[in-house]
Amino acid sequence: MADENKPAGPISTSRLAAENAHRKRQGLPPLTMEEYAAQMSGAAPATTSPASQAKPAAPPAAPPAPPTTNAPAAAAPGAPVKKLSPSRFASENAYRKKMGLPLLTPEEAGLAPGEAPAAPAAAAPAATSAATAPPPRPAAAAPSQPPPSAAATVARGTEANRYVGTPAVGTSKAAAAGGVASTGPRNLEIDRSRRRLVWSAVAAFLAAWFIAFLRFFLPRTLFEPSTVFKIGYPSDYGIGVDTKWQAQFRIWVDRTPDRLFVIYARCTHLGCTPDWKPAENKFKCPCHGSGYDSEGVNFEGPAPRPMDRAHVELDPTGQIVVDTSRLFQWPKGVPYEQSDFNKPNAFLSV
Repeated sequence: MADENKPAGPISTSRLAAENAHRKRQGLPPLTMEEYAAQMSGAAPATTSPASQAKPAAPPAAPPAPPTTNAPAAAAPGAPVKKLSPSRFASENAYRKKMGLPLLTPEEAGLAPGEAPAAPAAAAPAATSAATAPPPRPAAAAPSQPPPSAAATVARGTEANRYVGTPAVGTSKAAAAGGVASTGPRNLEIDRSRRRLVWSAVAAFLAAWFIAFLRFFLPRTLFEPSTVFKIGYPSDYGIGVDTKWQAQFRIWVDRTPDRLFVIYARCTHLGCTPDWKPAENKFKCPCHGSGYDSEGVNFEGPAPRPMDRAHVELDPTGQIVVDTSRLFQWPKGVPYEQSDFNKPNAFLSV
């Protein structure tokens, strides 16, 4: 049988240095090589206190893992320990139990008998089970956690848990199964109507530009009224000037006792449209003051000659047909008998 005082494994100076560095941070005295070997073998060193010698040595355990900042440091048996709080005392004993070291007593921790918490359970005989058992958490160190949400209480293995870790975008099955609203676009009636309005505006804009593009290639034409038209029967007109066709065809129908002719309403000076003044029995040009008598002959103003007369004739039904594209003139200085006013179709005999 192996000697009980023999170390469980070779003593590494790096382990001793790490242990002493940790003890220095915790305010504990450093260990010597003999004390560290005694700790590893489970035997109490010569400097231990009587209380610690009375404690039975724990069975040898596996070499301790490198100390972490979360676990409390293990003090050597018999070494002076500063006063610990009850939670720190419980944490220290839990660490010692995990590492297979002797437990601290309340006297060694500087605690009164009433301040010491309940002793932890006995160490497991197997080193592997002791290493795998998690240390107990002090009640004071446990953080308060909010109550679990509805999505967290879904049973494992359901549709929601199968998609944990994946983004729940749009119509994700994980979001629907876990009670989380989807983040995709809404499909309400007001949203559909807005989308229809926007697309209608876009379509109208594109259609207008397409029509303008086609219109660019079409010829620029002016749609004017026909130059040939009918104005009724000779009996529809009395003696004098009739102006009912002035706005539509730019003509006046002038009837004398023996003739009926049509005057084209255009001043021979610069082409303005004169006005008929019944009170003065004359035509008066509003542009430059040219004056014409009731038959369209100029007598005042800058007009050089009388106004032109349109071509007139009777159709088979007896109606008057006027053609403003064929005009008769009376040039300046020409006698009336030699002017176009005496030619056929310059007037109708009535």
